[in-house]
Amino acid sequence: MNKNQSHILWFKDLTIEDVPLVGGKNAALGEMYSSLTEMGIKIPNGFAISAAAYKYFLEKARLEQRIIDAMSGLDTHDIRNLQVRGKKIREMILKTNLPKDLAEEIRVAYKELSQISGVKEVDTAVRSSATAEDLPGASFAGQQETYLNIHGANNLLVAVRKCIASLFTDRAISYRVDKGFNVSDVSLSVGVQQMVRSDIASSGVIFTLDTESGFNGVITITGSYGLGEMVVQGKVKPDEFIVFKPTLEKGFESIIARNLGLKDHKLIYNRDGTKLVGVSSEDQARFCVSDRDVLTLADWSLKIEKHFSKKHNKLQPMDIEWAKDGHSGELYIVQARPETVHSAEIKTVYKEYHLKQSGKVLVEGTAVGMKIGTGKIRVISDAKKINQFQRGEVLVTKITDPDWEPIMKIASAIVTDQGGRTSHAAIVSRELGIPCIVGTANATKVLKNGNEVTVDCSTGAGRVYLGKLEFEIKEHRLDNIPETKTHIMVNIGSPNEAFGNHYLPVKGVGLGRLEFIIASMIRVHPNALINYPTELANKLGGRNNDVFKKIEQMTSGYENKTDYYVDNLASGIALIGAAFYPYPVIIRFSDFKTNEYRTLLAGDLYEPKEENPMIGWRGASRYYHPDFTKAFALECQALKKVRKTWGLENVLPMVPFCRTPEEGAKVVKIMAEHGLDRKKDESLKVYVMCEIPSNILLAEEYLEVFDGMSIGSNDLTQLVLGLDRDSRIVAGIANENNPAVMKMIADVVAVCKRKKKYIGICGQAPSDWPDFARFLVSIGIESMSLNPDVVIKTLESISKVEKHG
Repeated sequence: MNKNQSHILWFKDLTIEDVPLVGGKNAALGEMYSSLTEMGIKIPNGFAISAAAYKYFLEKARLEQRIIDAMSGLDTHDIRNLQVRGKKIREMILKTNLPKDLAEEIRVAYKELSQISGVKEVDTAVRSSATAEDLPGASFAGQQETYLNIHGANNLLVAVRKCIASLFTDRAISYRVDKGFNVSDVSLSVGVQQMVRSDIASSGVIFTLDTESGFNGVITITGSYGLGEMVVQGKVKPDEFIVFKPTLEKGFESIIARNLGLKDHKLIYNRDGTKLVGVSSEDQARFCVSDRDVLTLADWSLKIEKHFSKKHNKLQPMDIEWAKDGHSGELYIVQARPETVHSAEIKTVYKEYHLKQSGKVLVEGTAVGMKIGTGKIRVISDAKKINQFQRGEVLVTKITDPDWEPIMKIASAIVTDQGGRTSHAAIVSRELGIPCIVGTANATKVLKNGNEVTVDCSTGAGRVYLGKLEFEIKEHRLDNIPETKTHIMVNIGSPNEAFGNHYLPVKGVGLGRLEFIIASMIRVHPNALINYPTELANKLGGRNNDVFKKIEQMTSGYENKTDYYVDNLASGIALIGAAFYPYPVIIRFSDFKTNEYRTLLAGDLYEPKEENPMIGWRGASRYYHPDFTKAFALECQALKKVRKTWGLENVLPMVPFCRTPEEGAKVVKIMAEHGLDRKKDESLKVYVMCEIPSNILLAEEYLEVFDGMSIGSNDLTQLVLGLDRDSRIVAGIANENNPAVMKMIADVVAVCKRKKKYIGICGQAPSDWPDFARFLVSIGIESMSLNPDVVIKTLESISKVEKHG
């Protein structure tokens, strides 16, 4: 068989080297079908109508020169002109029949596929596959059409012509020209693949990295009910699962995060094509696939990534589409392509975007990327109206599809009502390097044409602010960062920050705060969930109370409401632990003060009012108290899940605000009762915050209970100097450089070094005071945990101190 001249090529005969013959999509399918099915990865069978067949069609119909003439002198930024030329070419192709001999070859191949499938006329997916598609620098995501549920040879021939015509949609022409491809540079192949009945099951998209930060330690799986176009086009907010690769390979249940989507509609087949139908409230309230399916898809995705990485001789993250057959219950991989955004980034440069002002938040949604953009709002309801859009405006719309691409590339930012992180708007925005917020639900209603706004994705949460706010971009080079004897770690507040900071040259996390996770991901007082439903309802005066209804809504899908607390807490911890694996990640148990706990839903039912919460019922004294010990047990369960179920044994707990060694012993005993037992787990270390003078004066006694200490310079300063840092009147006295504070720190560092126990600092001081950081180096502290924005600067400073004193 001469592949170069064949019009029909079966998947089993194709490899990734055949991109010039059958395009990126079909070459990848062939590579997987011929090489990976033996590993148990299921790929639906099919064949490719080759690029040679496409050229044969153009030649026989004398279309090539007519297309070149129609494209001559095109300016893709002239939307009207682009629309006229594209329509002319498509009509030219659709009015022309395929050559009879080529049509007969397609009929014969379709009949053979039907026989292999065991049916008279098999349902097929007919997919366009451009020869310049899925290259490292050009994804061509969604540029050409796919036609689903095509039944019968005559319908197949029509779909093939439609695919060929889709090479000249407005968006495809615009994308191709802007990427520097000439008309004759790109040919089209058409893939004909056995249909997977995901319309009566589910489907979705997989990336073998975190799509926003480029962190390649995870696999991101999204899915919804019905056909995958709903996910790709952003018409639903899909379910999302994050799987951690290193522990997946070790056999752990490594789904470290689950986010239930809004799956209120699905696309299904009918004989005339497809139709949109509603999803029952019961199905909306549960995930579209089981954990078992998620782990299977993750395992397959990892194998696919490894296979293509060998082919490219480098790590090659992948963008994969999956589908589940509703009849057989089997999972299938229906497409795979190289991920083209983060793979092309220069890894030696780390950029940080920071807002320098605050403003009124107009809408919130899911952030795409980590950038900030500003501009005037332009709300557009329909792709037919895109010629209204002006360069530099913020595009606001319900959803985007490939027809929007000509204006997406000239937008300063994009905001959509619908969609998730694998929707069309998200994928194209990443490739274009434009900040984007998807899934806002109401942006088209709230945002008004002409208003100046700031679109902020820098914190991991997507927010649109009123007005043009000032922001800065810090650029750090990572290829010449000096090594230091002092371990430099990072403080992480919200889990949203973790993946975005994974590039930092640090040796782990010195402080991760549970209270940030509770406030952002849970938002309910733990005792309210423990008391749900009867006792909570009684405290609130009945189940019709607004607080009760809100808790019920937030925890829907959880029969046992404490599972909601444990699962979300564990996910937040695991996201931080995964980002810096295998380095140690020290997670501090909750250190809310009573006034802060009262801000949680139903918090006022369980928290006393204290005159000075700063030195009141907080930290270790809560954990063994009868009014909180059950809540602390949930924190222990979450840590145990992260370490033992998901395999992130680099995550280590730390006890805050421990007033006496006896308190510490009580807490350690309770931890052991709930699965955090150092006698049974040699990899477990338990640290204590050093932030009270008693921690230092009785350091040797504390070190009999704990495996080390981490200095909290903020609280230590206020307690050494006898002030309340929440008081504006005396707050100015607080200074970590005070001799009394520095003497206390030097003393405890000496004790820990003598006892050969861990000693670090996780307070604000080293980040704010370069002289203080130098002092810590001089006394031989083991580690410093810094805020992300000062890591590079402080590393360089510490290196100089270590070398020159």
